[in-house]
Amino acid sequence: MDAVVGALVAQQAELAAMLGGLPEARWHLPTRCPGWDVADVVIHLAQTDAMAVDSATGQFAAVTADPFADTDRPASIDAGAALMVERERGLPGTELVERWSNGADRLVEVLDGMDLSTRVTWVAGELSARTLATTRLAETWIHTGDVAGALSIEVAPTDRQYHIARLAWRTLPYAFASAGRTMTGPVAFRLLSPGGEQWNFIPEEPAVTTISGTAAELCQVAARRADPSATSLRGEGPDAGAVLALVRTYAL
Repeated sequence: MDAVVGALVAQQAELAAMLGGLPEARWHLPTRCPGWDVADVVIHLAQTDAMAVDSATGQFAAVTADPFADTDRPASIDAGAALMVERERGLPGTELVERWSNGADRLVEVLDGMDLSTRVTWVAGELSARTLATTRLAETWIHTGDVAGALSIEVAPTDRQYHIARLAWRTLPYAFASAGRTMTGPVAFRLLSPGGEQWNFIPEEPAVTTISGTAAELCQVAARRADPSATSLRGEGPDAGAVLALVRTYAL
């Protein structure tokens, strides 16, 4: 099994352990996602995992041709996700966890059985199946943290965050372009892993900006779950502040 897919499996297992046997009342605890409770987060993961299966099997364009044909088109991807969740609210927790689990298993089955260099269609355009797997890992990790926070469960950082940090680093040009900004030059990440190893993401051309600190904090910032000023992350170079403000786990 590819390392990214293996990391996705492990991340799914961590979330499944939180959801198994969860009393119905705790499904409705608020999370750090504005307006979403635990059930909403799991609905969203089930929906987006299903979209990823459609992507990996070449059905994305047909299945998602116009999911908002019966309503005003959402102004953004986030607004569209919120509307999709709203449409399916009210399912009991036992049904939700079974739906998410079955879909997560199906996603792993599809990804593990294909050439991950295959180009597939996703929300923002084409990407490799390996990148699709990485973004599903990132989103599952982010929402595992959301659920854990609601349930008052401590979640320790793991080396799975290597793939998430690398995704954030690779998509910096897109992050800048989306914000209407231009990068001065290449960026390097020099991060300390949860296990105490050094993870260096170095561009082919000499870096003009370098971000240093822990991978755990970098991933939290990229996930929009921590403000850079509240972390020990440090930057040197002309784009340091902009990198920390704009870095995200984009699916590109």
